[in-house]
Amino acid sequence: MLFNSKEFLLFFPIVTLLYFLTPHKFRWIQLICASCIFYASFIPSYLLILFALIIIDFTAGILIEKKTNKKKWLIISIVANLGLLFVFKYYDFFISSFDRISGSHSTLLHLALPIGLSFHTFQSLSYTIEVYRGNQKAIKHLGYYSLYVMFYPQLVAGPIERPYNLLPQLQARHSFSPQNLYEGLRLMAWGFFKKTVIADRLSGYVDTVFSSPKEVYTENIWLGIIFFAVQIYADFSGYSDIALGSARCMGFELMINFNRPYQSDSVREFWKRWHISLSSWFKDYVYIPLGGNKKGIWRKRVNILLTFVLSGLWHGAGWHFIIWGLLHGFYVVVYELLSPAVKKIKAAKGIRVLMTLFLISFAWIFFRASSLQNAADIITQTVHTSNLSFSHMALKQNSSFQIGNFSIAFVIACTLFMFCIEKITNPLLTNMNKNKTYDILFFTTTVLLIIFFGVFHKTSFIYFQF
Repeated sequence: MLFNSKEFLLFFPIVTLLYFLTPHKFRWIQLICASCIFYASFIPSYLLILFALIIIDFTAGILIEKKTNKKKWLIISIVANLGLLFVFKYYDFFISSFDRISGSHSTLLHLALPIGLSFHTFQSLSYTIEVYRGNQKAIKHLGYYSLYVMFYPQLVAGPIERPYNLLPQLQARHSFSPQNLYEGLRLMAWGFFKKTVIADRLSGYVDTVFSSPKEVYTENIWLGIIFFAVQIYADFSGYSDIALGSARCMGFELMINFNRPYQSDSVREFWKRWHISLSSWFKDYVYIPLGGNKKGIWRKRVNILLTFVLSGLWHGAGWHFIIWGLLHGFYVVVYELLSPAVKKIKAAKGIRVLMTLFLISFAWIFFRASSLQNAADIITQTVHTSNLSFSHMALKQNSSFQIGNFSIAFVIACTLFMFCIEKITNPLLTNMNKNKTYDILFFTTTVLLIIFFGVFHKTSFIYFQF
């Protein structure tokens, strides 16, 4: 069930109301049923896969805590989760890549990827790993563990929660709070604004540029790259805002997943602000176990590159995703090499922010492209000076852009509004409570912009494909 759908606008208030009307000891049942309905709206049969992983990891957690061959059960959990992820997401990619090299013709599976598989497998793994490390007690209640994996606000696109943050909240008694309801609805409205008014309005332009880069002018290419950087932020952070807001209405505090990433003055800082739940997951469960920075400078650089390559592969089964991850790792390694000189340029933070934006936007080309060849075509067109034409018709030469010059101006204004608001507030907008007049004006303006200017095509969120 998409957040930006009529079904969710009916689903959300009913689930929230029933949550507070249900006695505390039965709330886990009510939320599991709601989460099953939410997930089954995509591909119902894939609920069986989710249930199978839940049983395996629930059992593994208990046996690991009992020290009954604890390493064996951790391995079973890891193999079950990553094995399933490999079959559905990576098998066809690796086999087809091998076929191209060897000239053979293997049979591919062509399986549809279960929605959110990469997210809930990583969340499940964090539980068994933390139990193995002794940082989390194994939960003995299958219902609450199932809800930890299936909690509907963050089930299909995160944030990727840690057991010590979410499990105690799921078992706690939450009373209805008008303040939580208001703050949750305000954050949800902000997420809907970013998704429907900005991200979905830009999608037609971006899709046209990346699908036919040789048929548009060079300035269209550059604008398409910039627009995608805005689109993916508005789309994914918008999803996170709706997820955190819907959970907040019931009294749950999910992990903050975005903290103004485009204000970063280095790529390393960017990854402390962008998709925080994933970047911290890779740091805790991949980078540090590989040795982190404890085994010499060269091993540290290899660990950084390997972690980012795996992060790129997590996002998608394609060489362009691997290149995207490798680029970010390269950025971080080079920054560390140059950091002594860079830190001396304190007065030039604005320049560093712009340079970081350029590097991030360039890397987004590989993320958005459908293949390495598509990415190469885009990059080639960015320097194709003979194809420059700064005329009024340049933005309209291809009717499939589906966005006129007025709409472009409008969405740029909305983007500036978005960044200005997030510049002066915290990620959850909670500090707006200090000024009630400003708060109500902001909330009202956001809702009106959604109603009158939102694009309601029921488009999926970008990160649903992962």
